[in-house]
Amino acid sequence: MSDIVLSAGVRSNLLQLQQTSDLITQTQTRLATGKKVNSALDNAINFFTAQGLDNRANDLSGLLDSMSNAINTIQAANNGITAITKLVQSQQSLASQAQQTSDTNVRATLAAQFDALTSQIAQLAGDSGFNGVNLLAGNTLTVTFDETNSSSTNVTGVDYSTVAAVQTNLTIDSAVSAHNAWASSGDITASTGVLTTALTNLRSESQTLSANLSTVQIRQDFTKATINTLQTGSAALTLADSNEEGANLLALQTRQQLSTTALSLASQADQNVLRLFQ
Repeated sequence: MSDIVLSAGVRSNLLQLQQTSDLITQTQTRLATGKKVNSALDNAINFFTAQGLDNRANDLSGLLDSMSNAINTIQAANNGITAITKLVQSQQSLASQAQQTSDTNVRATLAAQFDALTSQIAQLAGDSGFNGVNLLAGNTLTVTFDETNSSSTNVTGVDYSTVAAVQTNLTIDSAVSAHNAWASSGDITASTGVLTTALTNLRSESQTLSANLSTVQIRQDFTKATINTLQTGSAALTLADSNEEGANLLALQTRQQLSTTALSLASQADQNVLRLFQ
């Protein structure tokens, strides 16, 4: 079939109408997606730059979960330290009661209660873990702060989870076997001195955990701020101004109507030739 021949005026107006239609479609896409750059065809530099920023933001978002778990793990251990401190203070109370009596049977009973509290310390420490990591059972917690694994910190735990570990790391010896069931005042005094050392160790461990907790919380806040900066930068490269695009759409629709009218006028010349044959 032979090609259809259009006059220059009709062809020019038809081209303008097609271009306006393409612009309307592009503007409607921007309004629908909220982005002025939806693919590399729109703006290759902005598209790939924004994609890189979004990818890093997503990687850092994944690290926020591990930081949150680390914070909970450290807090669980610190809660354990607080509770163990109270148990040690209860042991001090038992030693004080033993000093106030000369009855060896009463002292022996109090010494047995003292050792029972030592067992409770070990059990409490064993229950101070979070998500499989227990800093009071000798575990080490590694917290990663960046997507390249080049920035991290290690939180080293201490083992209080067995009676033997309590005796070694908190220096709390058995009142029954190590201190003769508190048969003499000297035995009680020896236990009391050990408890003072234990409380000092607990306070030191608590301070270490608090310092590590502060570090992780600061890095968590920093990571959140960094993610926000990356997302803001990506948005600046790709997001469309809805007010501007709305105004553009209105102008393009008006232009489309005018182009349709112009096309109609351009075709009237051909229609006049047709009338000559009527």
